[in-house]
Amino acid sequence: MTDKPLNVVLQFHNFISSLKFTWDSQVYFFQSADVAQCKIGTGASVLQSCGIVVAGRFISTPFLCRLGDQTLFPSHLRANLELQLRPEPSQKMMSHLLCALLSLLSFAALLESAQWKLQENVFVIESQWDTEAPASSVELTCDTSEEEVYWEKDSEWKQEGKTLRAAVKEFPDAGNYTCLSQQSHQVLSSHLLLIAKINSQGHMVRWILKSFEESNKTFLKCEAKNYSGIFTCSWMTENTSPNVKFTIRSLKGPQAGVSCSSPVAVTEGAVSTFTAQCQQHNFCPFAEELQPIDIVLEAIDVVEYENYTGSFFIRDILKPDPPQCQYVATNGTVTWTYPRTWSTPNSYFPLTFKVKVKRQAKKHKYQVYDTEEQSLQLQSPGPAQVWVQARDCCYLSPWSDWSPMCR
Repeated sequence: MTDKPLNVVLQFHNFISSLKFTWDSQVYFFQSADVAQCKIGTGASVLQSCGIVVAGRFISTPFLCRLGDQTLFPSHLRANLELQLRPEPSQKMMSHLLCALLSLLSFAALLESAQWKLQENVFVIESQWDTEAPASSVELTCDTSEEEVYWEKDSEWKQEGKTLRAAVKEFPDAGNYTCLSQQSHQVLSSHLLLIAKINSQGHMVRWILKSFEESNKTFLKCEAKNYSGIFTCSWMTENTSPNVKFTIRSLKGPQAGVSCSSPVAVTEGAVSTFTAQCQQHNFCPFAEELQPIDIVLEAIDVVEYENYTGSFFIRDILKPDPPQCQYVATNGTVTWTYPRTWSTPNSYFPLTFKVKVKRQAKKHKYQVYDTEEQSLQLQSPGPAQVWVQARDCCYLSPWSDWSPMCR
């Protein structure tokens, strides 16, 4: 048995009233008209704990889910899914539902890898990066009423007929598959197949991004300067391919109300740092945040696909700009003002501060003072180097950078 994720498609009809599942303490709820495409791991260790449980009118099993074309969470994370039946379903209906689920799971066990639609006519094929693992079988259909058609892959003739079954394993197997008319040779439909490399544990193999120095596991970092709902996400890569493309968006789709700009790159040496500005449009700075913002960064290098995700509240990624400060050496007084980019009123969005002082006579020693005021009286006036930094007073979010030396 291979340790691979599988595709299971569940079509909900009139005897099921809703679909509900939880993930990372969040509850997602959909009506019976929706079609959920779900994946369930098939490794031996997963299957042993993956039975179907019947409790009252609920049938639940661990799933990894996606709704329609919108990926709700990465394929390596687990969620709990519940099918809630209408009141007083007959025993026969429950038996039919159980049989249908078991049949789907049994059929899915024959599949070798997961496949999903990334966008219109673009599909991602999960390929286990193992020389002994078999190729994935992908069926493509020409969307046309014409009968006399043929297929090309990257301009190379493949076969005649409206249906093409492609074996996808390595990068050369992916690419553009195009259906053309035998009479006019015009393009009738086109499909782009991408490959996501999967290891033996079912996790995506990622190499395009470089992790940030403070953590070897942080690839996507987002920061906000205030409570406006605007935040900036950044990532780094040493990939020099001119074909690599990045897209950052909400993991929950357009309905989440999050939009992001096109990434902008700055290259220093061998490392390129990309940044994109995003905004939660319906964000209220005066209300308590109840749901986190879920972001996915997708990287495509020709036909290779990777994704990276982040989940956070604005309050947790706040990093104010440095305060503006002054130091009067004659009386030892340090004063500063709130950053101009910080949220107002300051009484509702208070900051806390650190003041760092270095005396010229003590080359390698610093004194650091904590305060919530906007001034500090040093005990010993005189020449000194002074800096100030700030942080949200109510949450343990990141400190700002140190200000320029106070003058």
